[in-house]
Amino acid sequence: MLETLKWTDSGVLFIDQTKLPTEEVWVNCRTYEEVADAIRTMIVRGAPAIGVAAAMGIALGARDQSASGISQFRNGLGQICRLIGETRPTAVNLFWAIRRMQRRFEEVSSRPIPLIKQALIDEAIAIYNEDIATNRAMGAFGAPLLPAEGGILTHCNAGALATAGYGTALGVIRAAVEAGKKLHVFADETRPFLQGARLTAWELMKDNIPVTLISDNMAGWVMKQGKVQAVIVGADRIAANGDTANKIGTYSVAILAKEHGIPMYIAAPFSTVDMDTADGSGIPIEQRASTEVTHLAGKQVAPTGVNVFNPAFDVTPAKYIRAIITERGVATAPFNESLRALAEMKPVAV
Repeated sequence: MLETLKWTDSGVLFIDQTKLPTEEVWVNCRTYEEVADAIRTMIVRGAPAIGVAAAMGIALGARDQSASGISQFRNGLGQICRLIGETRPTAVNLFWAIRRMQRRFEEVSSRPIPLIKQALIDEAIAIYNEDIATNRAMGAFGAPLLPAEGGILTHCNAGALATAGYGTALGVIRAAVEAGKKLHVFADETRPFLQGARLTAWELMKDNIPVTLISDNMAGWVMKQGKVQAVIVGADRIAANGDTANKIGTYSVAILAKEHGIPMYIAAPFSTVDMDTADGSGIPIEQRASTEVTHLAGKQVAPTGVNVFNPAFDVTPAKYIRAIITERGVATAPFNESLRALAEMKPVAV
C-alpha cells in the first residue's frame, strides 16, 4: 500500500507531495512546528491526511514538552493546537483531529505526565489506523455504485496521497477494480497546483489502473463524447445539507455532469461532515498565494503585477450530488436527513 505519512521515534515522516511525480522524497518533521509547516506548504495535503498529520503533530509536540506540572502541560498543548489549527482553514478534518486529541488529553489528564504523553501518541496512531480502515470501508460501500465498465472522471487527488492510505474517491475506484470492474479514469489536471496531473495520474499508474490525463477545460467535451459514466471526487468539508467544499473546479465539473446526465459522487470519511455548518455558505474558503497561478514549475507565465484571485476550494451545492459515500454508509437526498442518520451511527471499527 502506498504510504503518505508515518510516525517514527525521530519525528513524523511525510512523502513530499510538492516534489511528485519526478522525485520521491521523504521529509522528517522533528517538531510540531515543522509538521504545521508541512501542512501549510502542502508537503502533505488532502483533508484526511491533514487530520492524521495534525494528530501526529500534536503528539510530537506533547512528547517533547518539558512541562513539570499538568497546568503547564495543558498550556503548552493549547499552544501546539492553536498553531496547527491555523494552517488550513477549509479542511474540517484538521479541527476534528485537534478536538479529538484535546478530548483524549482531558480523559488522561489525571495520570503522570509520561503516561499522558504516551496516550496522545497512541491516539494519533489510532487515528492513522482508523483512517485506513475508514477508506477501505468507503471502498466497499462505494464500489457497487460505479458501472461494471466505463470511464470515471475525478478532480484533484483523493487517493492514498490524500489519506493515510488507500484513498477516498480513488479508494472507491480501487475497490471497484479489485472487484473486477473494467474502469478507465479520466484525471483532470486540477490547476493551479496540478494535483491531478502530478499525484492522481502517478498513483493510478503505480496501481496499473488505466488513466488518461486531461486539462480542466476538456472535461465537458470528454463527457459530451460519452467517455464518462460517473464522476467521483473527495471533499474537504461537507455541510449538514450536503453542500460540499472540494478543490477549486469541482463546482464546474458538477454542473457539467448534471448537464450530461452523469452521476456525481462524493467520497469522504464522516469526519469531513460538519453537522454544525448548515450549508455551504458557512464554509470558509482558503485563499492561497498568487504565485500558484502566475507561475508554473517556478517559471513566470503571467504579467508581473497582474491581479490574481486564487481560492483553493469551491462549494458544490447538494442538488448536483447523487450520493455521499462514507465509511458509515451512503447518504442520498435529502442529505439533511441521511447525514443526520449516519451521524448517529457508531464509527467504523478497526
